[in-house]
Amino acid sequence: LPVLQMPHILTKEIGLTDHPGEGGHRQMAHRARSHHPRRLTALAWLAAALCILPMAAVGVAALGGGLDTLRSLAGSVLPRYAGTTALLVVVVGIGTAVIGTSTAWLVTATRFPGRRILEIALALPLTYPAYVLAYAYTDLLDHPGWVQSTLRDLTGWGPRDYWFPEIRSLGGAAAMLILVLYPYVYLLARAAFLRQSSTAYIAARTLGQGPWGAFFRVSVPVARPAIAGGVLLALMETLADYGTTAYFGVQTFATGIYVSWFGLFDRAGAAQLALCLLVVALTLATIERRQRRHLRHHDAGRRFERMEPPQLRGRAAAGAILVCGLPVFFGFLLPTILLVTLAWDSSQLLFTPRYLGFLQNSLTLASIAALLTVAAAITMGFNARLHPTRGARTAMRIAGIGYAVPGGVIAVGLLFPFAAFDNALDRVMEANFGIDTGLLITGSIWLMIAAYMVRFMAVALNTYESGLATLNPNVDAVARTLGHGPAPMLRRIHVPILQPSILTALLIVFVDVMKELPATLILRPFNYDTLAVQAHRLAADERLAEAAVPSLVIGAVGLIPVAILCWSIGRESRPTRNAVDAAQGQVQRAV
Repeated sequence: LPVLQMPHILTKEIGLTDHPGEGGHRQMAHRARSHHPRRLTALAWLAAALCILPMAAVGVAALGGGLDTLRSLAGSVLPRYAGTTALLVVVVGIGTAVIGTSTAWLVTATRFPGRRILEIALALPLTYPAYVLAYAYTDLLDHPGWVQSTLRDLTGWGPRDYWFPEIRSLGGAAAMLILVLYPYVYLLARAAFLRQSSTAYIAARTLGQGPWGAFFRVSVPVARPAIAGGVLLALMETLADYGTTAYFGVQTFATGIYVSWFGLFDRAGAAQLALCLLVVALTLATIERRQRRHLRHHDAGRRFERMEPPQLRGRAAAGAILVCGLPVFFGFLLPTILLVTLAWDSSQLLFTPRYLGFLQNSLTLASIAALLTVAAAITMGFNARLHPTRGARTAMRIAGIGYAVPGGVIAVGLLFPFAAFDNALDRVMEANFGIDTGLLITGSIWLMIAAYMVRFMAVALNTYESGLATLNPNVDAVARTLGHGPAPMLRRIHVPILQPSILTALLIVFVDVMKELPATLILRPFNYDTLAVQAHRLAADERLAEAAVPSLVIGAVGLIPVAILCWSIGRESRPTRNAVDAAQGQVQRAV
């Protein structure tokens, strides 16, 4: 395009520079406002309203439930839910911080055999949701499983003659969550360690600190915002988890919402539990956002020297291989082997009409949700680009809240207003026209898609916005001088240039929808099941061999974005300062 071939000449012609001053910004903002269509702003606020609707509905429904329901919950299940959830969050937070930080430091600051492979493989556990690992390890470690059966055969002991850790427990749920969530900490911590200059570390060593002292007193404090951000992301995923805790019988807020809604038919109780969980999740989201904001302030300064990793030998090398290899083995390799073995023994075929129906439902929901979510993110990001006002920024912040809200809370929040709308519409049509409309919205897949949009809007928005930030504003100004309105500029300039970011957003949202379980369980229409629902149902019936087939498909789909992420971080084996900054941006967008 000519607009891209001569940007500097054209910007000089219209009086703008690469770094416009206050007058240039005002001129560009005024030009943007003069051509800005109001319908773009309306669409952006419509997407923001959809994202805030579930939270507002949960608050209204919880407050409308009355104090009697709240007193009943406080005297029965609320303390147990709160205590179990808090303990699970603490254990997962400590586990992900230790594993993610230690492995990130070893593959970044040292050399040992297999380091190049392990630095990529350490992100692979992101492939599986935690509930899939729960199914695999239950078959391995439960009483009739291979491990305990072999132990009884070798020793001749009976079932009551020995003690074995119970996999169906809070500890087992925490272990599954740690194995699949530590990559959040690993990716962000590794990006932070890559960005650190070696000058501070070398200075600590010259002042008498050993390798461990320099690591804890220099490297970890500088990378603390990145580590804390990864831990908080893992904690928010822990709060949102339903499949693992429900399968292991661990009573948390997430499982309590589902039991209150479908088991006890207590809508008010479910809303009040959802409100409690919402408050905790939003608190963690606020802390995480502040950590991300501080992340960009830890720079190495003008003198940047990349640390030359020392070569580990002997026991040190073996220890590093063990520390980095165990999470990969237990988080990816062993579950894959177990699931493949179970699927082979089940004699179930994926390409039967029944399983093809589950696959079609999953692909349909994931495809539509990904397209609509990314389209809404592009609309909001482009609106804020053309119209950089406080209102546009507020709309984007509102839309970004959804990533901190568990799927069960979103589902409950959407059911209240749309069920009321369906019932009111049915009464009006029945009274005036004798037509029974039924459940037009709550009985369709569109409410599920709306829940997915709310849940994963922040993922698409952050990915697109990060790519948009690399596009020079002068390109927009030049397009204006050539007569391009907002729609042609978006279609002919922004979308082609930002195609990698858009495709990444589509892929990540697609995979997240494939793995989403609580919102799908609550909102799915009758007899409309997905692979995640089928795997959960079979596992709940103790048919683990049959549950392995849909679980493997979910893992195979999740492997695609993780492979892309591993490739992007693996090619930066000897990064320069600019390459490190670019790699860190890629990792943050992906996480």
